[in-house]
Amino acid sequence: MTTTLTLDAPALEKLVSAAVAAPSIHNSQPWRFRLQPDISILEVRADRSRAVPAADPQGRALHISVGAAVLNLRIAARHLGWAPDVRLLPDPAEPDLFAAVRLDTAAAAPLPGTDKLYEAIWHRHTIRTPFAAKPVPPAVLDELAAAARSEDAVLHLPGHDETARLLHLTAEAERRNTTDEAQRTESRSWIRTGDAPPYGIPVDALGPQDRSGHLPMRDFSALHAAEHQAPATFEAEPRIAVLTTEHDTPRDWLRAGLALEHVLLAATVHGVRASLLHQAMEWPYLRWEARDPHRGPGYVQILIRLGYGPEGAPTPRLGAKDVVDQG
Repeated sequence: MTTTLTLDAPALEKLVSAAVAAPSIHNSQPWRFRLQPDISILEVRADRSRAVPAADPQGRALHISVGAAVLNLRIAARHLGWAPDVRLLPDPAEPDLFAAVRLDTAAAAPLPGTDKLYEAIWHRHTIRTPFAAKPVPPAVLDELAAAARSEDAVLHLPGHDETARLLHLTAEAERRNTTDEAQRTESRSWIRTGDAPPYGIPVDALGPQDRSGHLPMRDFSALHAAEHQAPATFEAEPRIAVLTTEHDTPRDWLRAGLALEHVLLAATVHGVRASLLHQAMEWPYLRWEARDPHRGPGYVQILIRLGYGPEGAPTPRLGAKDVVDQG
């Protein structure tokens, strides 16, 4: 761990570079950063010019995306020696100010596990290919659940029947996404080829569909057969985790983003890969149906598919200079 606590240009670049490595819906990267040097606060703001209104009319997924970036920023700050103080939605008069991270205090001691999570930031990638049949050990799943709890969220691990029900809902949502004109057009607009801007999904990262139709992976090509990869055989018993929050406010959505990224980084530390099944969350009725009534109240924010496979190729990211505003 470095001992310098100067919030200078190199430190700012390290912090923001870690933040922008977070996952976001369609790799939209809907965030901007502003340093207030006089008070040592780094602001994290929404960039609604990269919103996805057809899939996310409420901005819930946008909040989750920015929350994930805040988690990476917090880990990077701890890695560099700070004790960051994170405030979510700190100013009601500025609804697009999603977080303020104060960086004026050195950590008394390193927080265990921080350096491993920091290294995982650079290796975590969404995987859209089949996983091996090897199950994720219970001890690792317990650690992922603990990571979610530390961010005021819950990670449920449904059994066989409930997993099948959730996959059925996801398949129904995927059918709607590929036949609804607004959803289809928006999804395709985020596919990138050639010298495209450094956001969106590169066409070579789309991934195949499940040959059996059992596991409904998102079809970014939206029925455009010429862009489809050959179908592949996916795992017969996918391990699905369900991330929920107690309430469903913008603050909860941000918390869900912090929890999601904490879970994904903890998984990466253990060599566990992940892909995100968000389709059912984009249709209010199906999202409501995704709740498990036997578990009591709670709001499903996203489904996470976990397993073992090769490390994915990184999707492009905006540079720190592209997302930092002058304070």
